[in-house]
Amino acid sequence: MFEVRDASVELSVVAPAHNEQDNVAALADEIAGALGQIDGSFEFILVDDGSTDLTAKNALALIATRPWMRLVSMRDTPPPSPTHPGRGNGQSAAFHAGFRAARGRLVATLDADLQNDPADLPAMIGILRQTQADMVQGDRSHARKDNAIRRIGSIVGRLFRRMILGDAVRDTGCSLRVMRREVALRLPLEFRGMHRFIPVSAARMGYRVVEHPVNHRPRHAGTTKYGLGIAQRAFPALIDCFAVLWMAGRRRSVEATEKSRPMGSPPTLLVEPRPLARPEAARAEINA
Repeated sequence: MFEVRDASVELSVVAPAHNEQDNVAALADEIAGALGQIDGSFEFILVDDGSTDLTAKNALALIATRPWMRLVSMRDTPPPSPTHPGRGNGQSAAFHAGFRAARGRLVATLDADLQNDPADLPAMIGILRQTQADMVQGDRSHARKDNAIRRIGSIVGRLFRRMILGDAVRDTGCSLRVMRREVALRLPLEFRGMHRFIPVSAARMGYRVVEHPVNHRPRHAGTTKYGLGIAQRAFPALIDCFAVLWMAGRRRSVEATEKSRPMGSPPTLLVEPRPLARPEAARAEINA
């Protein structure tokens, strides 16, 4: 059973991980170092997405001495095969599960490969508060450390999103972002590939999205797991653009006010998905 929001937690940091055993410890320490001075408490949720290495074991060892760290393990991941020794359900599904485990008023996301810099988070939180935005999206475009193929794939995908969806966000593929909890829970991340459309999805639901330049670093250890090459990134992104456009045209307001209330009590505003009615639907396990 997932835990609901804890009013004492200001920020939940969510990071999907697939076979990142050599990066988990450094990531946890960097997050603690970056967030130790923020107003309010924080938690770090590592989402183990079908790892076949020591990612989960290493995370549990860290949790023993870090009460602010939690581990969510995805269930029903594809079984290993001779051609695919281990696969996960993907970043979208991992974010979906992590958001529903999060207890903070704010939710931040980043990759587990150490390319995103947790030191950027305090400034992004400050911008969210100062501008009264609903999401601050990281922009790595001035400092990309990816190889040429990944950069070209990102450029092609950005062109598709701008042409089809009118998406003006420069670096929508950057996983480093901070958003209000309500935004995180309304994102349709149960569909594969939707993590690439988080900013535009939020904007289309009426939330205010601002961008902020962030640092980007070379991968510390391991290899890229989520999205390799132009064929696996740009072309599926084109199809996904039309899927997002289709869903956006059929989205309806889910806000409601309860009229049958006890005499003398104020009207109750009901806004889905708070509270989460079926937390088990995320199909993940929490170790904390």
